Amino acid sequence: MSQKKKPVLVVIGGGFGGIELIKRLRDSSFDIILIDKNNHHTFQPLLYQVATCGLSAVSITAPFRRIFKGQKNFRFRMTEVNGIDPGQKKIMSNIGDIYYDYLVVATGSVSNFFINEELAKNSLSLKNVMDALNIRSLLLREFELAITRVQSDEKKILLNFVIIGGGATGIEIAGALAEFKTHIVAYDYPELDPGLMNIHLIEAADRILPMMSENSSSRAYQYLTHMGVKVWLNTRVSNYDGLNVTLTDGTILRSSAFIWTAGVKGAMIPGINEDSVINNRYIVNGFNQVQGYDNIFSIGDVAAMINPAYPKGHPLLAMPAIQQGKRLAGNLKRMLAGRAMNKFTYTDLGVLATIGRNKAVAELPFGRFSGFFAWFLWMFIHLVRLIGFRNRIIILIEWMFSYFTYEYSFRIITQNGKNNNPKSNS
Repeated sequence: MSQKKKPVLVVIGGGFGGIELIKRLRDSSFDIILIDKNNHHTFQPLLYQVATCGLSAVSITAPFRRIFKGQKNFRFRMTEVNGIDPGQKKIMSNIGDIYYDYLVVATGSVSNFFINEELAKNSLSLKNVMDALNIRSLLLREFELAITRVQSDEKKILLNFVIIGGGATGIEIAGALAEFKTHIVAYDYPELDPGLMNIHLIEAADRILPMMSENSSSRAYQYLTHMGVKVWLNTRVSNYDGLNVTLTDGTILRSSAFIWTAGVKGAMIPGINEDSVINNRYIVNGFNQVQGYDNIFSIGDVAAMINPAYPKGHPLLAMPAIQQGKRLAGNLKRMLAGRAMNKFTYTDLGVLATIGRNKAVAELPFGRFSGFFAWFLWMFIHLVRLIGFRNRIIILIEWMFSYFTYEYSFRIITQNGKNNNPKSNS
């Protein structure tokens, strides 16, 4: 990569952590190779708006080559990683072996179906752009098919949307679908009775948004039920065969639109010692070094930095990944300079979740909020975190347009609407 011999740093995964790390090593003495199976970074917090016709997929993505344009120590290779060989300091990929001096695994997470192959085969998840486009196409296709059906029971099956998981993603999808029912169905599909559309949100815990306070959970529950969403608490799904959703209490819901947001796990790569893995995450020390390795690091969702404050590791959110990427960049520079590295300390900046127009909950260091102000904070923070000025402007315009017109601009069927559940996020 360089005529001068420089240490080669390979970063697997262009998510929030990987992007932050590479940016902060722009003027470093590393030759950096980013490996990802996609050629773009995806702003995952807004995937649900692509899935529910609110935004274009292009507006929440940014090509890696554009993000790092002009960064002379950066190269990108689009491929899937098949394994790591720590002994020979190389990774095996679809385009061949790539050697490294230092390796950072930032592969993020994939959906966790808890070893239920039937669920994995028949569910739609929401982890990448293709998933979002599949859900969007399924949503629109269900309405087009419902119009052609004569029996109301057949229409109900097509318009029965079941969402598993009452975390932030689950309630955001449920709220967006409820607004779609209120503002779109009656006008775009006059042949259909909007009352035939039902939205079920199923949560195994005794409240939704379990990562937030009971007050925020209660407020979100009130918003959703007022919008017509049927919220099932203390309920699990035992199986889904593509039509019948079987709940643990014996209830069966009939639906051809089943969206899984109930859990995630680290996107692991074969080759790392099993003793360095816990709960599908790499065990890392305070410097993000993978246990047992001096030159292999891991950040973000796939890294488990266990300490008294976080006995299960940091939450699988964007902010821990970004902060770990920032600190690791500094530590890698210190390592090359022969200086001691600094331990990572997570600064919790809070949690936000939106349910719909003027409806959100926010728990931030300076206070807890709900309603319009929380919704405004949610929009502002997400706009600031987006990569690319152009994307920020486009999304702001789309949000303003939809706020005043109640119009969802991207109602185009582009996919087959079926499960494309990928096995790896690398």
